[in-house]
Amino acid sequence: MTGESAVAPSNRMLERVAQILDALDAGPAGASEIGRLTGLSISTVHRIALAMVEEGFLRRYADGRYVHGWRVARSRLDSNALPHVLALRDECGEGVQLWVRSGDYRVCRLSAETAHALRVTLPVGARVPLPAGSAGEVLARTPRAEDSIARTGWFEVIQSRTPGLSSVSAPVVVDGALIAALCVVVPVARLRSTPGGDHGDLLREAAQRIADELDA
Repeated sequence: MTGESAVAPSNRMLERVAQILDALDAGPAGASEIGRLTGLSISTVHRIALAMVEEGFLRRYADGRYVHGWRVARSRLDSNALPHVLALRDECGEGVQLWVRSGDYRVCRLSAETAHALRVTLPVGARVPLPAGSAGEVLARTPRAEDSIARTGWFEVIQSRTPGLSSVSAPVVVDGALIAALCVVVPVARLRSTPGGDHGDLLREAAQRIADELDA
């Protein structure tokens, strides 16, 4: 068997996966509608789509329609989240970061600095071991973070990783999957009460707006 003939079946499968994803750009659709748009048979659509559901590329409604899943949502994360990250920075007046999990680390995807002279600067691409910091505990789903999120929608820490700093983070959840953690970082000297008490409500609402856009 030549290398070209060995790769061909995989290429055909990738083409079909791409066709199904493209067919759902306009919104949820059943197997027959996807078949009409792609030219694939309904049985082929069902077989591939169910496998895509298992891997998080699609999700399936109770009525049998398919829609993009959490993996696709994560691929759209940066562009969808940026306006909300900037708006939250302006509303709360503090630095805002968006983190995702990568193995045993969290990686900064977006970072908006405060206008204050005293600020925390973390570049996009920064890696921090889990579960350090409020965002780290949210992404690692530590028991205390999960308990706080269940009660308030956010989790806060004060001087846990860096002296003089505090932070509060909220999860971005799409289709039951934890996509990212949205975080506000505040120097302790600027706290009025606690980071969650000062900014938790705005943070939770911004995280929900990001999730709603990704789920659309």
